Amino acid sequence: MIGVLSRYLIRQNLYLMAICLAVGTSLYLLSDIFDRLDDFIRAGLGAQTILFYFIVKIPLIVSQLMPAVFLLAMVVQLGVLARSREMLALRAGGVSFAWFIRFFVIYALIWSCGQLVFSQFLGVFGEQEANRIWKEDVRKKQLDELTIHNLWFRDGPFIVQAKEAQPSKSRASDITIYEFTTDNQELIRILNAKKALIDDHGWGLLDVHELDTRTFITVDRPSQFLSVRQNLKAYAAVELKGDTAQLPLIELSRAIARLQESGSNVEMLLTIWHGKLSYAFSMVVMALLALVLVTFSENVYANIGLALILIFIQYGMHVVGATAGEKGVLPPILAAWLGNGIMAALASLRLAWVAMPGFKAMIRTAVEGLIPRRA
Repeated sequence: MIGVLSRYLIRQNLYLMAICLAVGTSLYLLSDIFDRLDDFIRAGLGAQTILFYFIVKIPLIVSQLMPAVFLLAMVVQLGVLARSREMLALRAGGVSFAWFIRFFVIYALIWSCGQLVFSQFLGVFGEQEANRIWKEDVRKKQLDELTIHNLWFRDGPFIVQAKEAQPSKSRASDITIYEFTTDNQELIRILNAKKALIDDHGWGLLDVHELDTRTFITVDRPSQFLSVRQNLKAYAAVELKGDTAQLPLIELSRAIARLQESGSNVEMLLTIWHGKLSYAFSMVVMALLALVLVTFSENVYANIGLALILIFIQYGMHVVGATAGEKGVLPPILAAWLGNGIMAALASLRLAWVAMPGFKAMIRTAVEGLIPRRA
């Protein structure tokens, strides 16, 4: 059962989060309206389409702002509790600072789960609808005109490269196919084709030039069929949405599995997959940071300013880690959780120093042991 103090803190936090979220969402929408309204007007769209665009974008905005909103709401809440001496009275009554840490960490974990579900359903839907309107109605870029450039993948004994591929039309052009033996130890032949027609049974090549690498005999054929089973649907699932980050976790997991089977590099997609989890659970890190700020100062205004700086630092570390993962510099899971891990570790050390006397004594003993004694 939730106690009286817990209910009081939850009500207070929800009230402050509602205010911060309303302000943040309004500012975000106003900025987006001023940035894109001219494009909508030039495209000749009606007021209903424009209004629908901004309405469906609200869930995406909310899911993006939630960690920052959570931090600001907690900073204000803890600052008010400290300034009004409620925190002092509670601690004098036997409620330790460690209790506040446990409560807000558990509370943030619940919010993180809710944030993850919300962002993967309503947030993804809103982003896809907004992008569809922007591409189809504003930019006049139809999804059936999608072209993938410099495509390559592996399918069984074949390594396939295509300069251009059109998944919606099941066509590809300027194709080079390398065929290996079943044990992948020897290259058998190289095929070049100007075009390919693709279905679920394989690839039909047109204007084929074949080189047998064992005999170096070349053969030209008007057409040839190969049992390449990759029908480009996995690539279309990613490309048609404009950005892999827009795919929900379940769909992204399926796309990763399909691309792995074809031998494609999925480091970027794996980083994005872990990044979705990391971003949702950054609310726990925000809770720790808010608790850390109140241990340094009870000035609400100063803490709000520091919180804004920490938000940018956290987001910057998240972007740097994601970039490192996408480039293959770091493993995807490490790259995605890098920012959360560093910030959570630093915040936890500070909170342990404040809330755990034994930890403080242990650190002091360790430091004294490192300092050489004078004779």
